[in-house]
Amino acid sequence: MRVLITGASGFAGGHLIEVLQKTFSTEVELWGVDRGRSLSPTRRGVQWRKVDLLDEAAVRALIQTVRPERIYHLAAQAHVGESWKNPWETFETNLRGQINLCEALVAEKIGARVLIPGSMEEYGRVSAEDLPVRETQPLRPDSPYGVSKVAQDLLGQQYFLSRQLAVVRVRPFNHIGPRQNARFVAPAFASQIAAIEAGRQPPVIKVGNLAARRDFTDVRDMMRAYILALEQGEPGDVYNLGTGRSRSIQEVLDTLVAAAAVAVQVETDPARMRPADVPDIVCDATKFIARTGWRPEISFEQSLHDLLNYERQRLRV
Repeated sequence: MRVLITGASGFAGGHLIEVLQKTFSTEVELWGVDRGRSLSPTRRGVQWRKVDLLDEAAVRALIQTVRPERIYHLAAQAHVGESWKNPWETFETNLRGQINLCEALVAEKIGARVLIPGSMEEYGRVSAEDLPVRETQPLRPDSPYGVSKVAQDLLGQQYFLSRQLAVVRVRPFNHIGPRQNARFVAPAFASQIAAIEAGRQPPVIKVGNLAARRDFTDVRDMMRAYILALEQGEPGDVYNLGTGRSRSIQEVLDTLVAAAAVAVQVETDPARMRPADVPDIVCDATKFIARTGWRPEISFEQSLHDLLNYERQRLRV
C-alpha cells in the first residue's frame, strides 16, 4: 500500500509515520512530503520529497510519481496565534495546498482514500449546555485558523460530492506529546521547565490564560485514530476525535510543575493572551468509537511526562 503524507516532518506527521510502520510493518510504502525546512532523511523506510503544495505543477508531478492509495493531508499552518498575525498566509497555506492536491488527484484519476484533518477550532464558541460537542454542532469559528479549517473541511466534502474523491474528514481536538512545537501551550511550559532545570533561564514560567479548558489526547493515540478513520471511516463523512474530558491549562501547568526537579514561579505574560479564547470545549467521539472501536490508551499524565522528558533530552543534545 502506497501512502503519501503531506507535512510529514511535522509533529503529527512524524508520529504518524511511526504508528503506520508499527501497524503495517513491511506492508506499507511511505512517501513523506514537506517544503524542505526540516526534512528527516534519517527516518528509515520513508521516501522523502521536497514539494511546495502551493506549486500546482509540483503537486501534479508528485501525484504522477507516487500514485498513492492512501493520503494523509497534514500539511497546514496549524497555530491559532499565528493566524491572528498572518491571517492571509494561513488561508493561502491551508486552502491552496489542499485544492492543488485534490485537483491533481482528479486530473490523474487517482482513486486514493484521503484524510482531511479539520480541527475542534471549527466549532469556536460553544455554550456549556452544548457540551460535549457532536459533529452536528453548528460551526462558529472565532479565529482565522478556525475559519481556514472550516474551509478545508467543506472543501473535502465538496470534492467528495462533486468529484467522487474518497475523502474522510476528522475534527481532532487538542493533541499533545513529545516533539510538539513550543508555540503550543504544553510544550511551552515543558520547554521552560527544562531550561530552568538546566540553568538556562531564571526560575520563572511565563503563562497566558490558565482558565481555558481543552480536551487533550496523546498524539500517538490521535495518529492511531487517523489511521482507523482512513481505513474504516465512511468517505464523505466527518468524525470528532478526542477523549471526552476537558482539563484546564492550569492542570497542564500543575502536572508539569509537580514533575519539575526545581522550584519555579509562575508569571502571567500579556503577550501570551489571545484576542479570543474559548472557555471550555469537550469532544463527543461516540460516532467514531462506534465505527472503529478506538479508545485512547496513553494517559494525560504520561503524555506530559513524556513531553517534559523529551524537552530535557533535547537540551542535552
